[in-house]
Amino acid sequence: MHTEELLFKFKEHLNVLNRSPSTVKAYIMHIESFLLSMDASDIKQVSSRMIETYIEGLYDYRTDKGNPYRISTICIKIRSVKRFFEFLEASNLIFINPTESITEPRKEKPIRETLNAQEIKRILDQPNLGNLSGIRDRTVLEVFYSTGIRLSELCNLTIYDADLQGGMLRINKGKGCKDRVIPLGKHAIRFLREYVNKVRPRFTRKNRQTRHLFADCYGKPLSKQVVSIMIRTYRNKAKIKKPVTAHMFRHTFASDLIRNGADITAVQKMMGHAELKTTEGYIRSLGLDVKKAHQKTHPREQDKEEPKKPQIKMKKGRYERK
Repeated sequence: MHTEELLFKFKEHLNVLNRSPSTVKAYIMHIESFLLSMDASDIKQVSSRMIETYIEGLYDYRTDKGNPYRISTICIKIRSVKRFFEFLEASNLIFINPTESITEPRKEKPIRETLNAQEIKRILDQPNLGNLSGIRDRTVLEVFYSTGIRLSELCNLTIYDADLQGGMLRINKGKGCKDRVIPLGKHAIRFLREYVNKVRPRFTRKNRQTRHLFADCYGKPLSKQVVSIMIRTYRNKAKIKKPVTAHMFRHTFASDLIRNGADITAVQKMMGHAELKTTEGYIRSLGLDVKKAHQKTHPREQDKEEPKKPQIKMKKGRYERK
């Protein structure tokens, strides 16, 4: 079977798994690059040693500017190849998976930088509420901090996703194409109601067909680039030196919830994390004292009765408990 046909079948497989278009595109691109580097006419001829040589080349690669690949880039390239061969093995197109012993390099955990309460207030106060764009921008910032959603998720919101009466925000096809519902805080609800009732109708009067929640003055949906520039502009006005991004709002949202005692599984659901260990990373980055939390919250730790010591005596060379 030709490699083009194998790639087509793998792409269909990813689509069936409901992988996002960006993930499918990245996997196919990396696999095509891998196959071009292989000196093999048949996919069955690819060995573990050949793949190891390919990975060694990733570490040695330098861009036009002389920069090496980031560890995260190497990881996604290796992961793409591993998923491809796992698919081939599961489809009985190969009998031995040459990537079975291949592992991704361990990525260094970045320090999650967040905004403190004063910085949050300063940046939220920057938009000019005397004009329509200022009200929209303040609404965007309030939604980011109230829900912790991703930049792409905010830009994909529609007018049907905000339940202002119930105080909930629906995220359709978030990362991993998963849906979830997140509570909206009272400040976000107040600004969303003002924006939806008074600002958005004026922005979209020449483009009534659009269903996106956030639009520019021409009725076009806000792009990720526009929102990123907007956040950077207000950061500069607030004279905050940190590199404030939509993702920093997300980190701040999760950190503030956990710091104030929110249930970790509830935070996981709101963040849309596939695995709990991702959310647990916020506990480690906050440096929270888990021992103190256990002593403060566990029912047995609140028991004022002194624990009885078990009485132990020796009997026939063994310890016996009375």
